[in-house]
Amino acid sequence: MGDDPLSLLKGTLDLLILKTVSVEPLHGYEIAKWVKRISDEAFDIEYGALYQALLRLEARGWLETEWRESPTGREVRFYSPTREGLRQLEEQQDEWERYVAAMDLVLSAGEV
Repeated sequence: MGDDPLSLLKGTLDLLILKTVSVEPLHGYEIAKWVKRISDEAFDIEYGALYQALLRLEARGWLETEWRESPTGREVRFYSPTREGLRQLEEQQDEWERYVAAMDLVLSAGEV
């Protein structure tokens, strides 16, 4: 990837969060770090956008939270997906995979 982080497409942040917390429950800062690391630093999530998305996903019933001690000793909210959140993850992941496949068809059309 290039030196600049990629802009997230609308709706992508929810999918990234759901995928991340499906691997293991994490707090907000760790979610952002995980996404950045796994994406080879292509996605650098702004904390304001992240926390708004976490609140939105919790309000929809897709995330549940638990207060726990972080590795630094502070009490923080750890997020994990609900059953409905896992269902949403599967649906959004399927949709994203169809989008990527269609985009690949378009971008490879007319190659010489």
